[in-house]
Amino acid sequence: MGVRAEINEAFPELAEIEDDQLRRGVVDAWAVALEENGEPTLSSVSWLGPYQSKLGLSDELLVDHIRDVTAAAVGIAEAFVSRRGMDIDLDTVVAGTLVHDVSQLGECDGEQWTRLGTLLGHPYYGVYLTRTAGLPVEIQHIVLSHTDVTDVEPATLEADIVKRADAATANAIRSRAYDDLREVPAPDRFS
Repeated sequence: MGVRAEINEAFPELAEIEDDQLRRGVVDAWAVALEENGEPTLSSVSWLGPYQSKLGLSDELLVDHIRDVTAAAVGIAEAFVSRRGMDIDLDTVVAGTLVHDVSQLGECDGEQWTRLGTLLGHPYYGVYLTRTAGLPVEIQHIVLSHTDVTDVEPATLEADIVKRADAATANAIRSRAYDDLREVPAPDRFS
């Protein structure tokens, strides 16, 4: 199976993006990440790298996390559109969630941080990947602002929705390891 076919199979939510150019850009960002990092099998990449085994969460996969974040973010966005009549760009929400953690392919190599992950960190490589793929600055902003690792706060409702959906989804996973989510060590490397 080719890289692009693997990406399309991993993320069926790509079909929800109406804008063909935006959809291609999401696939291109993942293709660059896979190519630059030795083309790992996307379906085998862990969600939390070196922290996973310490938390007893070795079965959590990056693709599953991204798909969960996408479902949560779309649910929030659709609720705001239907209940409040808000003008939310669903293509931006879906595309942003699908690439929000694209940088993790270069940040970890199994149970070890890579040089990129140690020196550059999450999510800066993702901004590079999305820019390289020609995705709009609004998507790059979602990647940069989705985590508290940066000081960049979401400037758009779409970015805020992705950040909150990601945090809730990450906490749902972490709840398997912690009875009280306030026990999670801070600052957390990924979300």
